[in-house]
Amino acid sequence: MSLNDPFLSSLIPLVFVFAIMYFLLIRPQQQRMKQHQAMVTAVRRGDTVVTGGGLVGRVVKVKDDGELLVEIADNVQVRVLKGTLSEVRSKGSEKGED
Repeated sequence: MSLNDPFLSSLIPLVFVFAIMYFLLIRPQQQRMKQHQAMVTAVRRGDTVVTGGGLVGRVVKVKDDGELLVEIADNVQVRVLKGTLSEVRSKGSEKGED
C-alpha cells in the first residue's frame, strides 16, 4: 500500500477525527465519572451532601446497600440513593449555611 492508495487516504482523516473526539470528549467524561464514583464511595457520616434534585443535607447514616440517611432539617430525615448525589462537601466546608 502506498500513500496514493484511495482507501488509505480516506482512512487517515477518519482515524484523525476519532482521535480528536476521544481526547476532547470521551476521555474527559470518563475521568469525571471516575471522580464522581470516588466521591460517592468516600461519603461518610457528618458530610454535607447535595442531591441531584437540589436537596442539601447532612449525612446521618451510611447504609451498605447504596443508601444514605440524610437530615435535611431538624428531625427530618430522608433516605437517598448514593448514585443521586451531585456534590459531597466535607464537614468543615459547608457553603452558605449559618
